[in-house]
Amino acid sequence: MDREEFLATLEGRTPPPGLRPELEALWWLMRGDWDRAHRIVQRLATVEAARVHAHLHRVEGDLVNADWWYRRAGIPPMREPLERERERLLALLLDAHG
Repeated sequence: MDREEFLATLEGRTPPPGLRPELEALWWLMRGDWDRAHRIVQRLATVEAARVHAHLHRVEGDLVNADWWYRRAGIPPMREPLERERERLLALLLDAHG
């Protein structure tokens, strides 16, 4: 699945089947359901999930919590615009998704 195909799925009511949970969390965030996205990444222990988790807390405005999750992901805290970070995350997760 490429970026355009993924974005087209946002018009649906549910994510497409077979998405990795980290990508599904990003899908729910992009649909405006922060809580559901957070519930998904909370139960995961992958580096990718930690990055999504950090992004979610930035969206929420909780930079202290976000920075903790960035450290868990092994990267410095992000301060670029949220949309740019989200695009990077989407590209990373789509690449990992295959």
